[in-house]
Amino acid sequence: MCMKILMINKFHYVKGGSETYYFALKDLLEKRGHTVIDFSMADARNDPSPYSAYFVSNKDYHAPGGFLRRAAAARDFVYSLEAKEKLDRLVRDVRPDLVHLHMFHHQLSPSILDVIKKRGLPAVYTAHDLQMLCPNYRMLQGGRVCEACLHGKAFPCVRNRCVMDSFAKSALSALEYKIHRLRGAYSVIQSWIMPSEFYYQKFLEAGIPEEKLAYIPNFLPLPAADSVSLPGKDSGMLYFGRLSEEKGIRTLLQAVSGTEISLRIAGTGPLEHEIKALLQTGNDPNVRLLGFLSGDALEHEIRSARAVVLPSEWYENCAYAAIEAMRLGRPLIGSRIGGIPEQIRENGLLTVPGSAESLRAAMLDIMNAGAEKWRNMSNASLALYSARYTVDKHAEKLGRVYRRLGFSL
Repeated sequence: MCMKILMINKFHYVKGGSETYYFALKDLLEKRGHTVIDFSMADARNDPSPYSAYFVSNKDYHAPGGFLRRAAAARDFVYSLEAKEKLDRLVRDVRPDLVHLHMFHHQLSPSILDVIKKRGLPAVYTAHDLQMLCPNYRMLQGGRVCEACLHGKAFPCVRNRCVMDSFAKSALSALEYKIHRLRGAYSVIQSWIMPSEFYYQKFLEAGIPEEKLAYIPNFLPLPAADSVSLPGKDSGMLYFGRLSEEKGIRTLLQAVSGTEISLRIAGTGPLEHEIKALLQTGNDPNVRLLGFLSGDALEHEIRSARAVVLPSEWYENCAYAAIEAMRLGRPLIGSRIGGIPEQIRENGLLTVPGSAESLRAAMLDIMNAGAEKWRNMSNASLALYSARYTVDKHAEKLGRVYRRLGFSL
């Protein structure tokens, strides 16, 4: 039986791994004959949607403004009446069978959960980050892992100014976090999908009943590469993704500094200007900044790399960079943190998070690896991709979740 599935995500364009998954899942569902109904935030970068008239107005919580504007933004951040009213109208007009939630905090807010409850709709949630367990969503404080709010506390976020080192923004995030936990807003979610075993354990530890949890890794709707060629030693390392502190970019640059390791960096983010300024000094001639890449251009860079590096220093979930690298048979080098160790077995090397020395040693190891050793890691990447991250594997596991709610995928 074909379903009408309401898919909710605050961004309707590919902004990161969460949206990569969101659109891949939308495509999977539509190819199986289901109707996907979009609900998101208006943005000039959005993909076209027949439901865009229902999207909430664009929210930029970092934009300057007077007191009244800031007060209205704070209200919407915690509980958006606009999102609630527009979602209620959309549900009334299209009558979906099932809701699949993705990222909705802040720009849409948990106010939308009240609509789902009022309308009696079954709801599934895929956890792309740690927003439900941490007011700043990253479980980082002062550059170090912090679990002070895991069991519902919020004051540590305010005391430590965990959100952009701002007392006001930290207090607002803590207020939003506490209010919706106290009022039981998330009880409407009947199934919680965790893309990594690590997140599964964290949400279990935080009190989500195990019978509501399901471990389903992210996926790509593409087959594994048919052939893989061994690149030369001078092909170097590739990092692609967000250029932000928690991704370990500074540690990565320290690791290659003063060495002959060639490094290419693809992506954008808050550290982009800092990296450009560093490269302009000419002290690291083997480092190149490529900007944002996607599609064929990104695939070319992955295929040209000796290995793909994931130097994260936070609780990474199920990294799409790792999945894309595995699909193309690239060895991986990644930090022993969060969900990354689940993605690196015989197909690469694990390093100490935040340690430039450990990361440098791993990169040199793969740079100097002989053809047989490199090909073994490459084949292990292809095998792991085929075993865990294909569209068929994902559909099989997601189908079990939907069936528990009375629907067939």
